[in-house]
Amino acid sequence: MKRIFDVVVSFLILLVFLPFGILISILILLTSKGGVFYIQKRIGKKGKEFGLYKFRTMKTNADKEGRLTVGRDNRITSIGHFLRKYKLDEFPQFLNVLFGQMSIVGPRPEVKEFVDLYTDDQREILQVKPGITDLASLEYFEENKILGQAEDPHKAYIEQIMPAKIKLNKKYLENPSVGHDVKIMWRTFLRIIGK
Repeated sequence: MKRIFDVVVSFLILLVFLPFGILISILILLTSKGGVFYIQKRIGKKGKEFGLYKFRTMKTNADKEGRLTVGRDNRITSIGHFLRKYKLDEFPQFLNVLFGQMSIVGPRPEVKEFVDLYTDDQREILQVKPGITDLASLEYFEENKILGQAEDPHKAYIEQIMPAKIKLNKKYLENPSVGHDVKIMWRTFLRIIGK
């Protein structure tokens, strides 16, 4: 049931979003050098690696300077700040859902660097497909601002934010139903539009 829900909703969202996606693609190409999409290797269900799609919001090869973005990171393009603020850069991930690599709601997929630090207990969240949004995404909606205030953002993420997010993800695993997913999706929509 969850898979059917994911496919139908993702298809409809992509269909409605298509004109905006084309406009965003043009703006990205006009305002910075590089391609439209950024594909990052993330860890999915059962520890399998996959390519996560996003609209490119940073300068080409910016990830070589570090994976975490902190505050008003100067690697982010002018249009990138806008896309990130309203989470528009995440929309291509509905393609990941159609490809069966992700669900709409589920634990956000991490990069291998951080998954390698998981304890056996924390790896429980890898038993389900990762999602575009989750309880942790709502709690840490402005994560880059939080990290921007930390003395050591990398350390703060590993020691404070990551364990807290995993705890919220494990809470979601207690009730991974379509009804619960709809509630999280609605809360995410309200958060994006600023309510």
